[in-house]
Amino acid sequence: MAYKLYILNPNSSAATTSAMQRGAANVLEKLDVDVVFDELQDGPPGIETQAHVEAVAFPVLSRFQSVEADAYVIGCFSDPGLALCRSELSRPVFGIAEAAYLEASTLGSKFGVISIVGASIPRHLRQIRILGLQGSLAGDRSLDLGVKGLEDPEIALPRIIEIGKQLRDVDGASVLVLGCASMGVYRPRIEAALGIPVVDPVQAAIVRAHNALILNYPKATQ
Repeated sequence: MAYKLYILNPNSSAATTSAMQRGAANVLEKLDVDVVFDELQDGPPGIETQAHVEAVAFPVLSRFQSVEADAYVIGCFSDPGLALCRSELSRPVFGIAEAAYLEASTLGSKFGVISIVGASIPRHLRQIRILGLQGSLAGDRSLDLGVKGLEDPEIALPRIIEIGKQLRDVDGASVLVLGCASMGVYRPRIEAALGIPVVDPVQAAIVRAHNALILNYPKATQ
């Protein structure tokens, strides 16, 4: 029986959850995990401010405590409640931003982050410093779109590619990190347009969780 992985989108957008699922599809078919995607129905429509991050931390923990799984993934690039959940749960918990930064740091000399709004950048920089990866950061640039703006590919994709080019050509990034859980659906087209590796944080967290479970944990679910 495969390991069960529960991935929670801490906002209330079913469209975001669907985008996460579609973006993760090509990696899931290669792994021995059963994945449940879900959203926090009482959460904000998007996690875009520090207040949003703080407001969903305990609801994320409460949801995880109510769902039996072998491992849990916080499907938001601010990793809200990550330390809290790790302190309270006996099973492993993964944040998609942490997983993405760690993967990107192995794929090239410098990584660039594509953020959705400028207010996210200070949070990203704090986490990158905590992980000790500030020396690997080329830059962090904002799309200035917000979560809803990412749903329209005619608007989102050209803007993502534009910001990706700036990170590559101006800031010197050799790897890009998509700074939102719903951007992964665009990953193949971004890589084709820019010619450098692009990290989808949801995919990165799934692979990290899968490998940790296989190596270190017996199954909790039957």
